[in-house]
Order: sequence, then structure tokens, then C-alpha cells
Amino acid sequence: MENVSESDDVKTSITHLPDDCLSFIYQRLDNLDDHDSFGLTCHRFLNIQNTNRRSLQFQCSLSLLNNPPSPFSQTNPHVNSDHLHSLLTRFQWLEHLSLSGCTLLNDSSLTSLRFPGARLLSLHLDCCYGVSDDGISTVASFCPNLREVSLYRCSISDIGLETLARAASLRLRCVNLSHCPLVSDHGVRALTQACLQIESVKISNCKSITGVGFSGSSPTLGYVDAERCQVEPKGIAGIVSGGGIEFLNVSGAVCYIGKDDLVPIGSGIASKLRVLNMRMCRTVGDESVIAIAKGCPLLQEWNLALCHEVKVAGWEAVGKWCRKLEKLHVNRCRNLCDQGLLGIRSGCKSLRILYMFGNARLTPTAVEMFRLHRGDVALRREEVMVIGPDWRLYTRG
Repeated sequence: MENVSESDDVKTSITHLPDDCLSFIYQRLDNLDDHDSFGLTCHRFLNIQNTNRRSLQFQCSLSLLNNPPSPFSQTNPHVNSDHLHSLLTRFQWLEHLSLSGCTLLNDSSLTSLRFPGARLLSLHLDCCYGVSDDGISTVASFCPNLREVSLYRCSISDIGLETLARAASLRLRCVNLSHCPLVSDHGVRALTQACLQIESVKISNCKSITGVGFSGSSPTLGYVDAERCQVEPKGIAGIVSGGGIEFLNVSGAVCYIGKDDLVPIGSGIASKLRVLNMRMCRTVGDESVIAIAKGCPLLQEWNLALCHEVKVAGWEAVGKWCRKLEKLHVNRCRNLCDQGLLGIRSGCKSLRILYMFGNARLTPTAVEMFRLHRGDVALRREEVMVIGPDWRLYTRG
């Protein structure tokens, strides 16, 4: 047999490990400073760090992808095309990218997306004012597997939205179009008809959208935020037409909504509805509230603050039919009186929190009687304007 002496032993170090082992080690570093130190060791370690990078954002970003911010969250808010090109050539395995707040970027800046390209799953362009339909066309060309896109305050129109919807039709699930004034029902129709897996759409403050573009949408659509939109009765019916709505926000509707204009929500199509925000729908009356109370048996949170035309019949219907309601907002409802509060008190057996203040027709005696009989319900004076899950977090799992 061959004898191997101690002098023949080969000295080994971590640098002798294969790349897949080094990647395994890197992925299990919890401290962000350790991530930095790893990449500073040598060129090989830096390359492993680059290929394992999955998300990138800037500290000027309006939408954080991770918490706490990553070591690659840039401190300079003046991100330009050259800076972006340098970063995306380095991190070509990104899955999540937020350029929100990078106001110097324009359509041509987005050509650098060809590097992470098909690997990108989410892209945030909030307040990228220089990004228009041409830039969105570039996104559509390079990023066909996007599942989440945020275009808050971008200069996108129906043309760009339709291009994006066609390119990412098989994957796209969450879209934020808030404050995009050039997007209309035509663009929404293109989105909902092409993207059969769409789950959440945020169109708040889009004054050209009435909601009719949602007609015939996929049953996967479960989240629609239409705050301060020009929603009309036909639009409401369109939004719930897919039958899968679980969260709906129609608060602060810009156009006039009649007393029975929200009846379609309670027609049975929206029977899966769990969270409904009708705050500041001042003209909605008992007809709509009664229909919704009967037709949405799974409702868990309902914001009716400042709904002045809801009267005794409406409040009694809430108490009688909303058996799973846990949170109810009735702040500053002018026509909530003692009898209406009694209707809520007698029913709503699952109620845990009642947001209530500024109700001029309520007597102190009625409020104290509520406290006495419903000790299981917390009375809170604060007015909550935002309820339900964030559009990015909503998913059917």
C-alpha cells in the first residue's frame, strides 16, 4: 500500500468549493452587511453575489419590495439611464424591480430591462413621469412573465395597457393604474379580457373609467379599488360580473350614485364579497344597503361612513343579514338614529369593532345601551379611510 505522509496533505479552503455550494452559503446569510462583505472578497464571490440577487429597489422608491431595505437600495434619488443600465447589467437574475420615484427615467431608459428580461416577475414604475406607451411597449417586449405591475402616475394610455396585457396575458395578476388619467374603459376591457389570471386591479382616481370595461372579466378577479372613479351603475355591475370579487372599494365616487345604484352588488353575483368600502357614497340609500346585506353573506368589513341616505331600514337589514360582519364603519352618518343602532345591536352577532362618532341623531342613552348589551364590541371614534388588504398582497394563494 502507498503511504501518504502528513506533508502530502493538500490544504483546502472555502475557495475550493464549487459555485453551487458558495451560492447555498450566500443565500443563508441573514445579515445584510454579510452580503456586502461576501461580494468584496474576490471577483468570483462578487459574481455569485450578483447572480443570487433577486430584488432591487431604490431608497427613493415609493413601494418597498422588502423590509428592511436591501444593501443595494440606492441612496441617490437622481437615478438616470446610465445608472440603471450599469445596475441591470450587473444583476441579470432579478425577479423583482422597483424604479418607483426615479423621475429622471424615460422610455429609452427601459431598454436596459432586456438584461433581467424574462426573469422579472414584478415591476414598479410609480411616478416615473417620463414613461409613456413607448416605454410600456419596451416592458412588454422584454418582460413577458410579469405577474405584478405598478404604473401609478405614469403617462400610459389604453394603447400601452393593451400592449402590456397581450404580452403578459398568461401571467399578469396584479395591476396598479391609479392616477393614470389617459386610461379608460377600453384599456380596462383589454386588460381583463386578455389576462385570464388577473386577480387585483387598482384604478383609483382614474376619472375616465366608469367600470363597464370589467364586464365579462375572469372569475379570478377578486380585488378592485375604484376609489374616486366615475363609476356608474353599469360599471358596478361590470366589476362584479366575474363572480369572484372579494374586495371592492367604491368610496368617494365622483359621479352621482342613486339610492339603488349599488343594488347589483347584492344581486348574488358578488356573494364572495368580504370587504366593501362605500365611504362617502353620500347618496346611496336603503335599497342598495338592503340588497348588499342580503346578497353578500360573507361580508366581514363594511365601511358606510358618511353614507347619509342610509336610514332605519338599511341599518336594520345590516343587523339582520350581516351575520359574519366583524367591522362596521358608521362615522358621521346623518341618519343613523337610536332605532337604527338598535337594529345593529340586535343582530351582527360576529361584530367585534364599531367605528362610530359624529352621529348627530344618536342619543347618549342609545350608545350606553349598546355598550351594556354588546360588551363584546369595541366602540372606536377614529375614522378609517383605508380598509382591507394591500393590492400587492391580495392573492388567492
